[in-house]
Amino acid sequence: MTERYDLVVRGERVLTTAGFQPREVGVRDGRVEALVPLGSGLSADRELDLAPDEVLLPGLVDTHVHVNEPGRTEWEGFETATRAAARGGVTTIVDMPLNSIPPTTSVEALQRKVEATEGKRHVDVGFWGGAVPGNKDELRALHDAGVLGFKCFLLHSGVEEFGHLEPDELEDHLRELATFDGLMLVHAEDSRAIDRAPHAEGDRYERFLGSRPRGAENLAIAEVIERARWTGARAHVLHLSSSDALPMIATAKRDGVRITVETCPHYLALAAEDVPDGATVFKCCPPIREAGNRDLLWQGLLDGTIDCVVTDHSPSTPDLKNLDTGDFGTAWGGVASLQLGLSVVWTAARTRGVPLEQVVRWMSERPAALAGLRDKGTIAVGRAADLVVFAPDDAFVVRPEELEHRNAITAYADRTLSGVVRRTVLAGVDVDLDQPAGRLLWRGRS
Repeated sequence: MTERYDLVVRGERVLTTAGFQPREVGVRDGRVEALVPLGSGLSADRELDLAPDEVLLPGLVDTHVHVNEPGRTEWEGFETATRAAARGGVTTIVDMPLNSIPPTTSVEALQRKVEATEGKRHVDVGFWGGAVPGNKDELRALHDAGVLGFKCFLLHSGVEEFGHLEPDELEDHLRELATFDGLMLVHAEDSRAIDRAPHAEGDRYERFLGSRPRGAENLAIAEVIERARWTGARAHVLHLSSSDALPMIATAKRDGVRITVETCPHYLALAAEDVPDGATVFKCCPPIREAGNRDLLWQGLLDGTIDCVVTDHSPSTPDLKNLDTGDFGTAWGGVASLQLGLSVVWTAARTRGVPLEQVVRWMSERPAALAGLRDKGTIAVGRAADLVVFAPDDAFVVRPEELEHRNAITAYADRTLSGVVRRTVLAGVDVDLDQPAGRLLWRGRS
């Protein structure tokens, strides 16, 4: 008797661990159970044949998403964030411990966060815990409760309820994490360097750029490297924007320091020279830097110094962006891009001759590995059947009002992007935006 599956997907270009191959994918009970040459004749209750211009990708894993619920749901919430993720081919998000109220710095706060997701998860959701002054003794409990790691800041976080660590406090927290092999994610900008930099008042982007100098990143990343070296803990540098830091990161990796690094679509696709004065939709911290710096970040990705690309989706309400005054000094810093990340990076990558399979490795396989999500990130037998039908040569114009993000603000408004997500499959079932079906993901249980 012919074996029957819940779903079979057939296509000339299915992204396997060996690259794009003509394959049939058999799915049962939410997992890939067969991956065989095209023409093998798998049968299923539901069958999907890719169009000639379509490829099949693993669902993206975005480990840097600020959902902001509970507490600041008017900025973004799980309903809108996970809808946007699904529309953008992201089947897994990991939520940051701020800017929700309360921040996820205790087990009690984590439970509040979990409750806030109920009935609103259109994709799978995991959580980072927060490392702040005074909560070192909470870290093990959060780890045991299932958070995937911890985030800290080395300067003011932008919200009062999530305090930052001084370098010695970072070291103390790293020593604690080393006792159970926890992961620390670090917003690495040096508070002293920022304090001494010019202030950012006004609508000139050049002035704002000067208020967040590369040196602030470089100093903080050097601290992270050495504290990770001394403690043996795992550390991850968030949203790298300064290419100056690449040589010392590469050296640290060669030395065996347990450090990984991410960058973001806006640092790879945008450049300071092209940001108009007063265009606060482009404000983020650390900032979008010059085109030459951007080129070096690409090189850092290609040579393996940078491990992955995630969005740092950090939205807010329109009024907090100072759209009326264009004042960079007081505007909220963050780029909303969760739904657009794949297309933004693919558009920039293809102009540089970077293949799509490499983009997906940076945006799916590597973030999944960072978060310890062993069944995510690739199309392979035994893995979750999180799949994306993508048309890499199709294009669209970004219309903010058509995005699923809660607020219609994006730095990519009116840009033409390559690559259209035509279908998103979660655990073998098409995502239905009327029927949330995402799971909670926990350390060691996903």
